[in-house]
Amino acid sequence: MNSVRLGRSGLSISPVVLGCMSYGVPDRGTHTWTLPEEQSRPFFVQALEAGLTTFDTADSYSDGTSEEITGRMLGELARRDEVQIFTKVFFPLARDAGPNDHGLSRAHILNAIDASLTRLGTDYVDLYQIHRWDPETPIEETMEALHDVVRAGKARYIGASSMFAWQFAKAQHVAERNGWTRFVSMQDQYNLLQREEEREMHPLVLDQGVGVLPWSPLARGRLTRPWGTETERTETDWVTKRFYGQADAADRAITEAVGRVAEARGVSRAQVALAWVRQQKAVTSPIVGATKPQHLSDAIASLEVTLSPEELTALEEHYTPRLPEF
Repeated sequence: MNSVRLGRSGLSISPVVLGCMSYGVPDRGTHTWTLPEEQSRPFFVQALEAGLTTFDTADSYSDGTSEEITGRMLGELARRDEVQIFTKVFFPLARDAGPNDHGLSRAHILNAIDASLTRLGTDYVDLYQIHRWDPETPIEETMEALHDVVRAGKARYIGASSMFAWQFAKAQHVAERNGWTRFVSMQDQYNLLQREEEREMHPLVLDQGVGVLPWSPLARGRLTRPWGTETERTETDWVTKRFYGQADAADRAITEAVGRVAEARGVSRAQVALAWVRQQKAVTSPIVGATKPQHLSDAIASLEVTLSPEELTALEEHYTPRLPEF
């Protein structure tokens, strides 16, 4: 599997990133559908055997247990220099967290990176990302703390996730003005049902040479099934209910268009939806979660699918504006 460059940085990653939010102790945190360690193992094996080298998690996923599982699996199955490990900081791990246990203050960032490295069982992460924008902490404080993390060798690069374009531009400007480390990536929600990032964020990152790592490229699985199909996750995942309820008529038309293209090509809906994301100019690598073997197989197979201009038009023509969801 050929690697791709993350924006204009020197970091090469796999063209599909395995999202590790799916792996964690189910009764820890808010994701009751996650897979515990032994059930997670086959997905790390499958990913590595297929040539995927890049794994994305966050300290808050399943109250830290996602990092623990990710670290143990990769420590057992791969050499550290063969894989790229991404994690994030912002949200608290426990409901009884103290006032300095969340956000992007210097205190929280410096404590959180050490805790993440301990859970992951590694000396460094390849990409350390801020999970959200912190309106309560001066961005100068955040960017200097992240720079110190990089200078200490605890992270090779830094990235951001899900914010307004003006916020991202401000952070980059503050870093450049002070000679601090700049973000090399933007991890945002981007799929056929949520394309608001095309308006401002993606033109900005294309101009600045920042790579895009879309999360939820399959719209929490909605693009992979006939319209109206419910699963355990759709019934219990509050994120799904919040993010995909703005434009049912348009979403249904888009989902049905995915089905028609997939049927005509003889491939899965997931392959079509991921191929669309991959063909967008700003995108480096989509982040794909997997709780069934077919999920990873579809993600890998999508790399061989190139949609025609007519197919792209058919998939895009029903989209309607909506509010961005972070």
